[in-house]
Amino acid sequence: MLPAMVRRAEISQFDAAGAGDPEGSIFGLPFGPDDSSVVLLPVPWEATTSYGRGTAQGPAAIRAASPQLDLFDIELAGLGLGQPWQFGIHMVEESSLVRAWNERACARALPVIAAGGVLGDDADLLSALTDVNNLSRELDRWVEQEVRAGIDQGRIVGVVGGDHSVSFGAIAAHAARWPGLGVLHLDAHADLRDAYEGFERSHASVLHNVVQRIDGVAKVVQVGIRDLSAQEYAMSRAHEKIETHFDVAIRAQLGERHTWQQICAAIIDGLPEQVYITFDVDGLDPTLCPSTGTPVPGGLSFIEATSLLCAVVRSGKTIVGFDLVEVAPSARPDDQWDGNVGARLLYKLCGVALASQGARD
Repeated sequence: MLPAMVRRAEISQFDAAGAGDPEGSIFGLPFGPDDSSVVLLPVPWEATTSYGRGTAQGPAAIRAASPQLDLFDIELAGLGLGQPWQFGIHMVEESSLVRAWNERACARALPVIAAGGVLGDDADLLSALTDVNNLSRELDRWVEQEVRAGIDQGRIVGVVGGDHSVSFGAIAAHAARWPGLGVLHLDAHADLRDAYEGFERSHASVLHNVVQRIDGVAKVVQVGIRDLSAQEYAMSRAHEKIETHFDVAIRAQLGERHTWQQICAAIIDGLPEQVYITFDVDGLDPTLCPSTGTPVPGGLSFIEATSLLCAVVRSGKTIVGFDLVEVAPSARPDDQWDGNVGARLLYKLCGVALASQGARD
């Protein structure tokens, strides 16, 4: 199942221990789409973001920070793949069409958000809501089409958001290729609302839409959830496709002397053999992602999150695709922390996907 390995002769002149090329692809690498096992699709979209904005700039912030990473990863080396870059990783250019859709949708969404989604019979607001919902559906179709094309070419495809709504099309494409797919969802929020502020494809509704609209998804296992409505809580407890490991329950288990490895094993046990990872950066402790749109106290440490990803590989399950969403750059000049953390998470996601499919140094 592993995509064709990049021929080492093609990278013999690349100094992996040196500074990454800021003019190169993601992580300063010398690869294009045709010689990469992992292709990353940036989706600069944040139409329904209802609190802090900026996540549409997330892909660019991650890419800008990425060349300063060291390409040897000691944690991935424990899986036999300390240098996943050798298999080729490339981020394609942002789509000007998606940028244009986002600008239009954001402009139309802002008055709806300002009204809290309470629109009454206001014709202008109802028209704006319809426009945003239509553009969101168009965005979902575009993402699904682009991701399917990458899968058909034998690539591992990762989506880089943008707000969490961009995950829907990516998950749909993977579930069509691997029916019975499991989704590992790391997040502060359950994202199980039927709609939010009237937006049916809201970032706050994406996992609701996944379990209700994508037949090929067999299971969603949520981790780190700590901010949700009573209705979302009820759905997480009752829906046959959903298993939720709340942050408060994880902390209680740790307090009862459960090891993190035991907790990871219980999480992974609920997943089918093929796994898609959707990683909202606010699932982490917000000191690691302070500029994300809806930060919540609590959450996973960086090593807890990455060791969980590695535990999926050790379990023998296959990571078929992934996304990383809700990274937003800081408004403070020269503060690259959010992009830095996002870039490190993205490299880890590339590495665990490759390792799960048999890539080794």
